[in-house]
Amino acid sequence: MIWNETVECMDREEMKKLQSLRLKRVVERVYHNCEPYRKRMQEAGVTPEDINSIDDIVKLPFSSKKDLRDYYPFGLLSSPMSEIVRIHASSGTTGKPIVVGLTRNDLSVWKEVGARCLTAFGLTNKDIVQVSYGYGLFTGGLGAHDAVQNIGGTVIPMSSGNTQKQIMLMHDLGANALACTPSYALYLAEAMEASEYNRDEFKLRVGVFGAEPWTESMRKEIEQKMGIKAYDIYGLTEIIGPGVGYECECQNGTHLNEDHFYPEIVDPETGEPVELGQVGELVFTTLTKEGMPLIRFRTRDLTALHYEKCSCGRTFVRMDKIMGRCDDMLIIRGVNVFPSQIEAVICETEEFEPHFFITVDRINNTDTFEVQVEVKEAFYSDDIKSMLELKKKIAHKIQGVIGIQPDIKLVEPRSLQRSEGKAKRVLDKRVLV
Repeated sequence: MIWNETVECMDREEMKKLQSLRLKRVVERVYHNCEPYRKRMQEAGVTPEDINSIDDIVKLPFSSKKDLRDYYPFGLLSSPMSEIVRIHASSGTTGKPIVVGLTRNDLSVWKEVGARCLTAFGLTNKDIVQVSYGYGLFTGGLGAHDAVQNIGGTVIPMSSGNTQKQIMLMHDLGANALACTPSYALYLAEAMEASEYNRDEFKLRVGVFGAEPWTESMRKEIEQKMGIKAYDIYGLTEIIGPGVGYECECQNGTHLNEDHFYPEIVDPETGEPVELGQVGELVFTTLTKEGMPLIRFRTRDLTALHYEKCSCGRTFVRMDKIMGRCDDMLIIRGVNVFPSQIEAVICETEEFEPHFFITVDRINNTDTFEVQVEVKEAFYSDDIKSMLELKKKIAHKIQGVIGIQPDIKLVEPRSLQRSEGKAKRVLDKRVLV
């Protein structure tokens, strides 16, 4: 199913014309209404008159999360406060949050792109969706909530937490879909298994998961435990929240709503565009945003883009699954390590639950690298020999993927802390020195 076939299946040349028109408009908007952008463009020797095509976007300077912090809270607004109808903020736990302001039109765009996502997942006005993303300043809850209402569906606005009540209402109210982080979905799946209900008593068939990177192995784990089809929804607080991108039934990449959010891939070190199809840092320009438009915003997410028409009929560009973040990458003993690589290995190994925790430290000028892994109940025992064999097995598999061997610590089932929001899986003690 397609929500907006005219746009989602638009000819590439027509899309380029639309993007070019909208880029020119948004550049004029920020130049005349936002002093930091005007100064940045003047320093780069660029004026709105220099932007006549989407190809001219490379002339414009980048923006970053640092800019939102430097001009906190409202220094990057391009609309007066009288036109800002909602404020959202990042879920960061340290320092000042990233604050964004949205106009009525921004909210309308958000509802539109959200509806595209849910329709691609097979949801309609006949479905009941339990939204278990956090409500409030975090964009997940209200973003998913408005999208469900826009397609005419029924919302159960649960928010996160209170897991037993989540399960009871999911069962009693007949939810067809669950929207939350994939790590919380796994937590709910475990709680459902331990509950008084049998899995076939639930009506769940679709999972709408995002807000954190997750692997194909994790997808299979969730699908198997919950008996659903799990879809990825992509978004960033700074850009619009959930709805920037979505998977279709083909699940061959994430379609990006490029009529509103223009994507680029650049070299994270040089900022120069990479070859088509190559992995690099994802950069977005908000083509229609009014409250706080962002020009060439560096997401720090690492991925690649593909422009071939999808089998579903959509012509929207497709993005590979996020492999990690430039700033999440760990350099351990000179080797680049992404937590997602370790997660993939653990999820593919039958003896382990998909829960782990990485601790990196530096002792006597040498990096230490510990991975705590939760053993499934059926494989956990007091037999030292069997536990040593498990340690060797997972250590060998991880080393085969990342090139260095971690110190594996096996832990009991359900002993690692669960998360009701974004999972926290890394502690790098080296940064504290």
